[in-house]
This record gives sequence, structure tokens and C-alpha cells, in this order.
Amino acid sequence: MAAEAAGAFRRTPIERSDQRVAWERTDQAFFAAGACHILAWVCRDSYADRPIEIAAVRFAGERQVFHVYAIWDGWAFDHSGWHPEPQLLAVNIEFEGRPLERVKITVSIAEFCEKHHHRMPNQYWHDPLPRAFEYVGRYIPPWL
Repeated sequence: MAAEAAGAFRRTPIERSDQRVAWERTDQAFFAAGACHILAWVCRDSYADRPIEIAAVRFAGERQVFHVYAIWDGWAFDHSGWHPEPQLLAVNIEFEGRPLERVKITVSIAEFCEKHHHRMPNQYWHDPLPRAFEYVGRYIPPWL
């Protein structure tokens, strides 16, 4: 699967206001927009023996991040699977048509959610963690 921009899956107004409708989107859409941070943390937890970090992108000069992903040794994991991080950034820059900044995330998921106005797992229609673990399992990591 080719890397795809997260913005291609942005939630509609009804998907933003109704958690059930957001939950019923395809897995890729759900983890591209609305639960990307859940997927990133689950990816890191799935490979606890690897030094996987969390990163995010935001529009240049802005504070709010709009997409979160896991990174390991130059590879990025998000809704599109594993890709070289520069490729992931490039498709997002191309889609958005403006410069982006990469931000390293060094806080817990709870701190991240509070700071960036994201939902914790218990704030979704259903528990997204099993869905995220299953999704991570679909993609072969680059080290295997």
C-alpha cells in the first residue's frame, strides 16, 4: 500500500460530532483521522523490544498537530502501514499544499490528549485498542 495523506480521510462534520458515525468508518479512515494517536501508541506498545517513538505533524508555525504516527529507524507507521518517514511527510505536504513541521512527542498518551485536544481510548464509541492492535498486526514491520 502506498503512503496516503491523512487529510484525505478527514472527518465530516457529522463524523466529528457523532462518535458512532466516526467509529463506523473503515479502519483506514478511522486511524487516519480521529484515532491516529491511538494507533501510534499501540504500534509502540506492540513492539516494546524496539525503540519506537511517537511523532506528529502540524502546519508550519501552528501549535496544534493534526496527524500522529510511530517512528522507528527512519520508518513511519500510520494508517498507510510502514513507509520511510520522508515519504510519509512528502505525501502529507503535497496533499496539504503548504509546509508542515514534524514534532517529536515525548509525553504520555494522557498528557498528549490533554494538550492537543485528542480523545483518550475510553472516550470513543467503543474501545479502539483491540481494533488498533488488530490493524497494527496487518502490516509487516521493516525489520522482519
